[in-house]
This record gives sequence, structure tokens and C-alpha cells, in this order.
Amino acid sequence: MFIQRMCLLLAALCVSTVSVHADDWETIFDGKTLENWDGNPDVWNVQDGAITGKTSDEEGKKLKSNTFIIWRGGEVDNFELELEYKIVNGNSGIQYRSFELPDGKWRIGGYQADFEAGDTYSGILYGEAYRGILAQRGQKTELVRDNGKFEVKVIEQIGDTKEIQSKIKKEDWNKYRIVADGYHFQHFINDVQTVDVTDNDKAERRAAGLLALQAHAGPAMTVQFRNIRLKRLPAPKKVAFIAGNPSHGYGAHEHRAGCMLLADELNNSNLGITATVYTKGWPEDDSVLDDADTIVIYSDGGGGHPFNSKLDRLRALEKRGIGMVCLHYGVEVPKGPPGEAFLDWTGGYFETDWSVNPHWTGNFTTFPEHPITSGVKPFRVNDEWYYHMRFAGDDSGVFPVLTDLPPRSTLVNEDGSLARGDGPHSNNPAVREAVLERKEPQAVAWARSRRDAGRGFGFTGGHYHWNWGNRDFRTMVLNAIVWTAHGTVPEGGVPSRDLTVADLQANQDFDAPGDFNAARIQAMLDEWAAARK
Repeated sequence: MFIQRMCLLLAALCVSTVSVHADDWETIFDGKTLENWDGNPDVWNVQDGAITGKTSDEEGKKLKSNTFIIWRGGEVDNFELELEYKIVNGNSGIQYRSFELPDGKWRIGGYQADFEAGDTYSGILYGEAYRGILAQRGQKTELVRDNGKFEVKVIEQIGDTKEIQSKIKKEDWNKYRIVADGYHFQHFINDVQTVDVTDNDKAERRAAGLLALQAHAGPAMTVQFRNIRLKRLPAPKKVAFIAGNPSHGYGAHEHRAGCMLLADELNNSNLGITATVYTKGWPEDDSVLDDADTIVIYSDGGGGHPFNSKLDRLRALEKRGIGMVCLHYGVEVPKGPPGEAFLDWTGGYFETDWSVNPHWTGNFTTFPEHPITSGVKPFRVNDEWYYHMRFAGDDSGVFPVLTDLPPRSTLVNEDGSLARGDGPHSNNPAVREAVLERKEPQAVAWARSRRDAGRGFGFTGGHYHWNWGNRDFRTMVLNAIVWTAHGTVPEGGVPSRDLTVADLQANQDFDAPGDFNAARIQAMLDEWAAARK
């Protein structure tokens, strides 16, 4: 049932791969409909070619809290945004790199380019549910955190607030321009710069998130937006790989070698990605994670998972909207707080006495339309494909990416006896009912779009190091890493080279045994290459 429900959800959530050039302006409001915009229909509609928000003073209709109309066409990182606005009474703003709040629908927090019908706040940078005023009008500021205390440092005055206000037209159309480049933010109204902000608060700053438009609680107001255009700017991404300790022996659970291989492909992809590998588990100086756009964990899991003792630190990182990728045993954590955290971060995890870990050949023939599957062709790979994961609820933004129906032999013998006795990892009545009776395809890779605008990905393959030589197996994971970092996945997938046996032997934790059969590995590589033609 999970796969069927999630496929329906995927149709609503999926954002196709977009090829974006820095010089391209994208019109994100068609002037006629609210396509790709999501807001309270009692507040938002289209009037006179503009997105229009109206609130009321009538009893029972008055807003109790701020509400937003959210652009569902994707998330933004580095960009320029131009639009025209008009406001009659009240206060409004343009949210960017923002996140959905947990306390109600159409509630948003994050950076806000403020404006109002009054004379004080138009043009400021405000943190909606997010640190408060970050720059008054006419200020150049730096946002810092010293010994845990947040501070807005005023560097200089770049304009006079009254003079800026004199350029703003009352109850008429004004042009707003926002530039977000790295952690440098600039606002302009009618081509006059209003603020200049550098966010060096590594604990709270956000690299990516949602766009939204605000209708403010309080007295009745009307706000309108038109001619909304977005231009993406180059956005270099940082990927932090956490590779676990040596584990199973040559050619299996090769965490360091696998991470280094994937990192090399990303660093050589010409996609503006810097990938760094930290070995032997959690980094000794974990401040290196402060600038990460996504974290990839490839390690042994369960009770020894590197994340188990770092949940508070990871929650703090998560608040910034960073991505999370877990590979193979890295998807298993204990039930309780670690499991609940994983449901939040990636949408699913291997739960003992529920999930199982047999070795079998997955035959993956169809894929949902999504950036993670870009350039991925059907493939067959034998691996320790965990399945029957514990997933978050239907409305959690989780969807399956890689699915297949495991063979009966993973659970029972031909005579009906248990092929693997019931146990914490091997078998259980729930998985037999799902696979043998209901014949439900199982998700062995999945993704989640979180309300904080972060993204997660879980992938249960990766037991055998040699499988990274399968281009489609590897491309899917590379795509997922870029997607979770809010990077743009090329239409043909993240480019990578054809790997040789020598490439796969590099950086392994153990020496090759005397009976290592390189010819067998080469034959697998040749078979996979031939299957792609």
C-alpha cells in the first residue's frame, strides 16, 4: 500500500529536472491563474492580472495569524527576483529561502523582504519567525553569533530612510528587486537600494528554501503582485561525506572508498560542487559541517551509527534546510529518538523486527519522473537490498524512487518453510504479509521534501563495492546528492566516467585477497555497459 499511496503523492510533489542558465529569466506568475501557487483561497486570487491578497475586519473572517501564498515551482538558493507590488493598508512581504512552520497550513518563516502601507519598514530585511529584524532601511549589516548569542552588527549607512521612503509610491505600483548571492542579500525598491546584509550566523543562516508572498494579520488590507520574474544565479554547493570505519572486509562496506569515488565524480562534474570526505566516522571538528549543503553518511549503522550521539547537533544543522543522504547500513538506526529523527530527515529508516536485509537481484525497469532519476536507465544489480522500511506518514513528503517486488526466496523456501527465521533483521510476519500475500513492490530508495525546505534521500544498496561500477546505480545516488544539496541535476544526470576494476580497487580499507578475481569484476562491468546500449 505504501508504494501505491506514495506514487499518488509523487505526482503532486515531483518537480521535473530544469536546465537553468544564469542569464535566463523565468516568469513564475502567468497573470491569469494561480498555477504553481498555493495559498488560502479565502485570501488569495487573481484580479486585474495580479496575485491579490485581501483580508477582512469582519467577525469570523479576520486573520488570526499571518498567511502566505507559496510558490510550488521549486526552491531557490542564489537568485534575483523582480516583481511589482501595490499595497493598501497593512503590511506585507516577500519570503525567500524560507520554510513552512509546523503550526498551521500556509505559515512560513525565514528571510523576508518587507514592505508596508506606512513609512518605516518598506525595504528592510526581516526574519519572519526567524531572528527578527535583520537590517533596518538604509543599513548595511552583518549577522553574527558570538558565544551562542545572535547579534546584528550595523556596518554603515548606505542610505537615508526618509529619502528612500520618498521614492515609494503610496497605493500604487512599485518595483521590488531582491538579490541573494551566497549569504549576501540586497533589496532594492524602484531601483534604490534599501539594505545590504551578510549573514555570517552559521548556526541559523539558510542556503535555500521557499518563495512566498504575505498577507498580514491585523486590520483589513489589500496587497497585489504582478510581473514576477526569477533568475537563477550560479550556486556552488558543498557536500560533506561521512565515511564510517573499516567493516566487512575487501569489497564490501567499503565506506571510505565508496565516498571517495562518489566525491571524485562530483568534484569533476563541472556542476560547481565541492565534495569533501571525512573518514572514520563523525568528524573530530564538526564545524566543517556548518557550510555543508548536504551531508552523506555511508557507514555501519544500528547501535553504532555515527548519528546516534549527534542528534541535537544534526537538528541544529537541519534547521538551516540542509540535505541528508544515507547509504546502505547508514539507513539503520535504533527505534526511539534516532528512528524518529530519521523519519524527519529522510522520511524512512531500517527498523529492527520490521525491515529485512536479504541479498537479491533487484530488477529496476521503471522510474518516477524526478531529478533523481535523470539519465537513469533500467538496470539489474545483486546487492543486499534492504526492504520493508519504516516510513513516515502519507502526508510527510516521502516518495519512492527505486522499487521492485523482492522474490519469494528472500523470505521462504520452495516448500513454504522460512528461508530466514524470524529475527531483528531477517524475517517477520508483517513483511511476509506485505510481499507474499499483498505482493507490494518495496521501495529500496526513497526521497523526502521536508517542510523546512530540506531534502532527504535513503538508499539501501551499497553492500558490494563493485556495484558502484554500474553507471545507473551510481548515477541515481549522484543525482540524489546534488538534489538534496538544492543543486540543479542535468537532464542526462550527473556526468561520470566509465569505471575500471582498478578504479574500484582504489582506496579500499583492506588488501585484495590472493584469490581476488579481477576478470569476474570486469565481466560484470562489461555486462552492465552492454545492457545500457
